[in-house]
Amino acid sequence: MAVVQSKSNIGPPPRAVGRLIFEASRRAEAMGLVEPGAVTHTDLRAVRLIANQARKAGIAAAAAAALNNVDTPSDEEVAALLETIIAALEANPVPKFEWSGLSRILDAEQLGTLLSVSASSLKRYQSGDRATPDSVAARLHFLALVVGDLAGSYNDIGVRRWFQRKRTLLDGRAPAALLKGTWDPDDKGPMRVRELARELVSLSAT
Repeated sequence: MAVVQSKSNIGPPPRAVGRLIFEASRRAEAMGLVEPGAVTHTDLRAVRLIANQARKAGIAAAAAAALNNVDTPSDEEVAALLETIIAALEANPVPKFEWSGLSRILDAEQLGTLLSVSASSLKRYQSGDRATPDSVAARLHFLALVVGDLAGSYNDIGVRRWFQRKRTLLDGRAPAALLKGTWDPDDKGPMRVRELARELVSLSAT
């Protein structure tokens, strides 16, 4: 995948657009939709790269088409389309891509433990030999979103350690302790984990 290196054709983005590009790129990378480091600038080409890669996974196709059909969209149009893309990325598990995206950060043992799947099943899901069950896909997607939230503040080692470190805001428990058994992303424990990770986004995007 091409790395975005050229200068923006629309000038320095307003703060809101820059923040939205940051959020979209972190999600897309953690979900395995764009290669690490592919988005290097906050310009229109970066937005189109994210949108086009999301479209390949069947996500936010209309937003990608709108971006590609306008030579120079306004800042307001770009912001609105980015909000649509971010919401679509949030709502759509894509295990085909997310297995590879998360495997860049989490090793098989940690990933299997967090997902509550055996080592043999993990290998089959990752290779595509067995379809990923919806319940596992939902947990996989949740982890991708959390990793995306953490990516702006932590490097790969820091992300791995984050799941194991006890947190005051989790009543002295580590995030991994709230992701046990066949948990659901909408359960109270996982929701608290996500809220904790999301708090870092506003800090790293400033």
